[in-house]
Amino acid sequence: MKLIFAGTPEFASVALARLLAAGFQVPLVLTQPDRPAGRGMKLQASPVKQLALQHHIAVAQPRSLRLDGKYPEDAAAALESIEAAQADAMVVAAYGLILPQWVLDVPRLGCLNIHASLLPRWRGAAPIHRAIEAGDTETGVTIMQMDAGLDTGDMLLVERLPIRADDTTGSLHDRLAVLGGRLVVEALEIAACGGLSAQKQPTEGVTYAHKIDKAEATLDWTAPAELLARRVRAFNPFPGAATARAGEPVKVWAARAVDGSAVAAPGQVLALGDDGIQVQTAHGVLVLTELQRAGGKRLAAADFLRGHELRVGDVFDAAPAQKAPA
Repeated sequence: MKLIFAGTPEFASVALARLLAAGFQVPLVLTQPDRPAGRGMKLQASPVKQLALQHHIAVAQPRSLRLDGKYPEDAAAALESIEAAQADAMVVAAYGLILPQWVLDVPRLGCLNIHASLLPRWRGAAPIHRAIEAGDTETGVTIMQMDAGLDTGDMLLVERLPIRADDTTGSLHDRLAVLGGRLVVEALEIAACGGLSAQKQPTEGVTYAHKIDKAEATLDWTAPAELLARRVRAFNPFPGAATARAGEPVKVWAARAVDGSAVAAPGQVLALGDDGIQVQTAHGVLVLTELQRAGGKRLAAADFLRGHELRVGDVFDAAPAQKAPA
């Protein structure tokens, strides 16, 4: 079977590697244009582009696929490349561009999307973050037949995955990426035999995983400790939960919630120890166990306290997430 692959980040490159290892022909890869990254802000190829070039696969990086949009010349060039590939199907994973109807219509078997949730829950851009933030106990991967809607297509294969109590978006992402690669290979092998059946998504239980905004990462100490602990995990590794002490930004990379009555103002430090910094919230106590100062390294609480003057009674402030250390 001959495939076009469309994807951009690491999640997608895992699936592309699995498809290539399974022996699928991939004459063309679509990925986002190179973006500035790193301290030098030099243009950097996406993980998918890097892998494609290693395998000598042709790469197209249109800014848009809309023939009547802002970049019609990019879309026209992509149309020519997609039609020339004569692919049986297109596999899409975290590509980052909306696919217009003409793209969906070109491959014989259409476009299959690897989506990191149990649809229809968490349609949209950030399903892994939102599942952890919401306290979901399970997630999974849905292989979906794409249509013109936002993750509204028919489901082809679904596999569930438990969310562990200590999962961050980073750790859950890695497991889902492996699952997505395996499941799309399975779906395509079944499709090659004509045995793939589609199932409509349920009309109930639809939720949207809106794109992560850096401003969301600011810890609101008037929220319950349990919610803040989930947000710390959900925003690790990006954008990182943020707070401040005496105007200095601090990121919180690991924390746990414990029971406790409200004996102080939200954000006030209750106790300091090698096992963490206890901070009052509106309901319960958040124990900060891994922190980072601006320009510094991630440190366990004990190491952080050795280099940071912090006393019981001090108060952590809300700080704009974008001012926290990168």
